[in-house]
Amino acid sequence: MRALLLGGAGFIGLHLARRLLDDGGDVTIVDDFSRGRNDPDLGELARGPRLGVQHGDLTDPATWRVLPHGWDQIYLLAAVVGVRNVEADPARAVRVNSLAVLHLLDWITTGEHVFFASTSEVYAGAVDAGIAPVPTGESVPVAIGDVTAPRYAYAVSKLLGEAAIIHGARAKRFRAVVGRFHNVYGPRMGTAHAIPELTLRALRGERPLRVPGAEQTRAFCYVDDAVEAMVRLMSTPRADGRIVHIGDDTAETGIADLAKLVVRLTGADTEIAPAAGAPGAVTRRCPDLTLLRSLTGYQPAVPLEEGVRRTVEWYRR
Repeated sequence: MRALLLGGAGFIGLHLARRLLDDGGDVTIVDDFSRGRNDPDLGELARGPRLGVQHGDLTDPATWRVLPHGWDQIYLLAAVVGVRNVEADPARAVRVNSLAVLHLLDWITTGEHVFFASTSEVYAGAVDAGIAPVPTGESVPVAIGDVTAPRYAYAVSKLLGEAAIIHGARAKRFRAVVGRFHNVYGPRMGTAHAIPELTLRALRGERPLRVPGAEQTRAFCYVDDAVEAMVRLMSTPRADGRIVHIGDDTAETGIADLAKLVVRLTGADTEIAPAAGAPGAVTRRCPDLTLLRSLTGYQPAVPLEEGVRRTVEWYRR
């Protein structure tokens, strides 16, 4: 099996690459290495004979012109992610995330097979408005709370990507599935996310430990479980043309309780100080995974405490 990972040097991408290599596949990563070029995890994988790594800017048509075809699976993971990164430059988020998918549609050929990485943020406005239930399935209305707010640039770009992939697959007759990720976490995810941020501040001895949005709840999904869902969806013909939620509906927890877990696992001598959440953040998020389970038999395997322990230890190192 030959897999092309577009944006494969990122957080989920490298975990996926490792899984596909472990399964015996040949993997090629194309990335602009905006996370940095001296990535020891990538370096370790690249020493093997079945991983190819190419530098490429997926917003540049020249990158696509030299990409070969003939892949069994193509994963489009490249995006500007993280609330801080998006709010710092929302125009860049829209540009990068949109151009990557639109160039893919120009490049792809009939019969190829694509996974597009989307996000629960596309329906966050519907949850806020009270027109989407929680846990949330795929059939709820998508809604953008405020198109002028920098935070929502990410959701806008991913919503465009969903429509482009679904309609493009019909027009150009390629296979496609859209996966909406829900609070995926784990080692090497960066720092601008709740679990690594709390972990790093606890390890640095912040006292008290400030916890924004302590009253909110999330259903956190360990990255290995998310990768398992991706692999299963790409092996399931019934998933073609579908939008499917990916997450862990067994691990819903309050952010205050999450912070207490992080404090315990880091051994930090501190106490929790609740603070106001970020503007635009939903109060509660949890996916309804009925469709994912019916298509693939997926069941999350990594409990929250074990996943957070693995994540804490990686950041400690």
